[in-house]
Amino acid sequence: MSLFWYALWFVVAVGLLVTVHEFGHFFVARRLGFRVLRFSVGFGRPLLKWTVGPDRIEYVLAAIPLGGYVKLLDEREGPVEAAQLPRSFTRRPHWQRIAVLLAGPAFNIVFAILVLWGMFWVNGVNEVRPVIGDVTTGSIAAQAGLRSGDEIRAVNGTPVNGMRDVVFGLLDAMSARGEADLSVVSAGGPPHAARLVVADPDTRRHLTEPAELLLGLGFEFWPPMPPVIGKVEAGGPAARAGLAAGDRVLAIDGTPVANFHDVVAIVNAHPGERITLDYSRAGVSAAASVAVASDELHGRRIGRIHIEPAPLPKTYPPALRTHLPLSVGGALTRAADEAWNMTVLQGRLFWRMVLGRVSLKNLSGPLSIAEYAGDSAEAGVAPFLSFLVLISLSLGFLNLLPIPILDGGQVAFQLVEWLKGSPLSERAQVFGQQVGIALLIVLMGVALYNDIARQFG
Repeated sequence: MSLFWYALWFVVAVGLLVTVHEFGHFFVARRLGFRVLRFSVGFGRPLLKWTVGPDRIEYVLAAIPLGGYVKLLDEREGPVEAAQLPRSFTRRPHWQRIAVLLAGPAFNIVFAILVLWGMFWVNGVNEVRPVIGDVTTGSIAAQAGLRSGDEIRAVNGTPVNGMRDVVFGLLDAMSARGEADLSVVSAGGPPHAARLVVADPDTRRHLTEPAELLLGLGFEFWPPMPPVIGKVEAGGPAARAGLAAGDRVLAIDGTPVANFHDVVAIVNAHPGERITLDYSRAGVSAAASVAVASDELHGRRIGRIHIEPAPLPKTYPPALRTHLPLSVGGALTRAADEAWNMTVLQGRLFWRMVLGRVSLKNLSGPLSIAEYAGDSAEAGVAPFLSFLVLISLSLGFLNLLPIPILDGGQVAFQLVEWLKGSPLSERAQVFGQQVGIALLIVLMGVALYNDIARQFG
């Protein structure tokens, strides 16, 4: 996919969501009687400009479409006519100022709810049943008694509807105390309990890194990944031993393997050694002696024989898919619940990130967001709308943080002024702005580092 494609959908997503955010400030400010001077979509040189209404509000479409702003009458920014002073931001009641500041994040959340409402009303709720495909031998999941074919019904007492609910529930549990009590149903058997326990804090933090949760716990959802070789790297250890695509691995050094994860786990544990790999090709069993390569990964040596698994089916069978049609009211209720649950989870994970329980690698910068935007747009309308919902909720949540340069920080300033009975000193406000800018630079720096690290593997 081209760089232009990623950039295009990044601009579309960010431009739309920031415009929604700023329109929230604009709409509430107008309704509460604040004097609005300008509403700009985008930054930089104006491309289009027009003035409307008795207040002579200036509407601007600017050259840089990555954002926008609302400018209110404010005597701190210049002289204000005596007749207009009551409509200046600093002269309005504190509760009204706070309402205007909260309106931006609120509109982002409402936008997400409305998009979800439309999706649920038109398409209903489509889920994939959380049926386990593979369980790695000796893993945390295996020790808890999970088996291929088990279906997870609840995580820590909370019922789950699909795979995503299980992932969110496990992420919440692992970043808290590292304990997850699962309600599981085996094929043809009664419900039973399985308990996943990760006592080590460093291991728990590692599980919160992107794509590490299920891998670290030692299980995957359906479909199971059979121990079948899909691709053999030319000149690699497997190729030199005579292995080929389509070979099914039966055992390694006499230890039977049930899935491709078992193959990876055993090979990883023998860097620089020679292993005996039993396999089947076209119904005929054979054995190969393979010299395992010793590759460095994250500062440690692991074994690899340079093979890839056979590709999995791209669609789930009907037996694993569920569909729940919703009425207009039911869709709205479901949308509001979904938005609330996702926002609460964001809050928990962000706080645990501050405490060091959740990996900072989860922070995404503009490169990752652009990639997600392009990929979701390529996948279709529904995936792109789901992406917009997630980013809109994130934008709303982040702007509520009590960082001075953000809406949440400005709300904190207004609350202090309200309780104090007088404005904060200019020195205090400047200091707060400097702290806020420093915090944002740190967050953006970490996010950009994560972007670059992902790009280079």
